[in-house]
Parts: sequence; structure tokens; C-alpha cells
Amino acid sequence: MNAIRAWILLLSLPALVLLAFVWLAPPRHNPFAPVDLTETPGIGTWHKLTRAKKNREVCFTALDEAGVLYTPLEDQDMQAGCGLYNALTLDQTMTPYSATLRMTCGEAAALYTWERHVARPAAVDILGSPIARIETYGSFSCRNIAGTGRMSQHGLGNAIDVSGFRLEDGRLISVKTHWDAGGPEQKFLRRIHKGACELFSVTLGPEYNAAHADHFHLDMGGGKVCR
Repeated sequence: MNAIRAWILLLSLPALVLLAFVWLAPPRHNPFAPVDLTETPGIGTWHKLTRAKKNREVCFTALDEAGVLYTPLEDQDMQAGCGLYNALTLDQTMTPYSATLRMTCGEAAALYTWERHVARPAAVDILGSPIARIETYGSFSCRNIAGTGRMSQHGLGNAIDVSGFRLEDGRLISVKTHWDAGGPEQKFLRRIHKGACELFSVTLGPEYNAAHADHFHLDMGGGKVCR
């Protein structure tokens, strides 16, 4: 009987630890807390962003509460397996983008979180100037992954390619030029790449392959990849 009680206690401990964590952890570390895109990221943030991409109401509410301006898009089935679902046109965040962006709500939520909490602070901290504009090759594009027959997350509006950053002092920080250039520019790019890995499902950069030598690919597809 004592052995049975011991086994019950042993099996109960993980559940008790989890309950204590959920009860006591700050919201940013609690994956079950409401999705708040303005809070400083923590160990629960990626899980909350994943929850948002799977729940339309949770996602759009989070964008609204963060003050992100957007135009909702009707779901669209397209040729070759492409389509836009739970998608929007991103109208205004904290930073202008160089192209009009159509993307899923989940992608927009992760992008805003990265922009607000990773890219903008890193620019001021490392480069001494705020970001004036984020340079991008775009988001939605009905195409396969280069060199394969597999649909790209761009074909679902679930990815963005970021090529550089125009600063308020006029400098252009380019992934192609500065990834291995040394100095503060390289430090900045390495930091924001690492920060993207903690928020997006897939983060690919110059060290992934030659096709990504000039940009970061950031998507909220399946799996978890940081390269």
C-alpha cells in the first residue's frame, strides 16, 4: 500500500509543478496566459504566438489591443495550392515597410512582436539610431520553395523576407552586405536573427544556404527551425 502511495505521489509531482508554474509565473513566461503582443517576450511567448496563429479571434484581438492597423482579407483559394486564410493587409505597425504586405494574422502577430521587442531596441542599443523603415522582398507570393516541388509558406501568406533596415540617420543595414562584415552592423543582424528564432516557427538566414544570402526568411509554418 505504501508503494502505491509513493507511485501516486511520484506521478503527481510533475502535474503539481506545472500547476504551480502556471499560477506563479509572470504572464510573459506562462504559455497559457492571454496573448499580449506588447509585453516583453518570455519563455511562453512562442507558444502564445502559436496559439494565436491557430485561433482567428485570439489573433485579431491581440493585433487590435496592440494598436496594429490592418485591413482584413476574405479567405481566398488560389491555383497551385496557394491561398490566403485568416489573412490581412498590414497597414501600420511601429515601423514602415518597403512593400505592401499581405499575410496571415499569425505571421503579422509574430512580425509585430519581433519588430517591437527585438529589431527596434537592438537598432538603438547597438547602432545608436532608430529604424526608419524595414526593407523587405515581400510576404505573399504563390510559388514553391526554390529548387523544389514543395509549396513555400509565402504561397500561404505565412512568411516574410527581410533584406535590410534603413535607419533614421540614413544608414542602410543590409543582410547581404553586413552579415559577415564585423562591427556593430554584424552584431545587430546576429542579435535580431537570434531573436527571430525565439518567436517565429522558421528563421532562415545567410548560413542556411546561398538562396538566403541576402535576407532573413521568417515564417509561422509548422515545425521549429533556426538556421
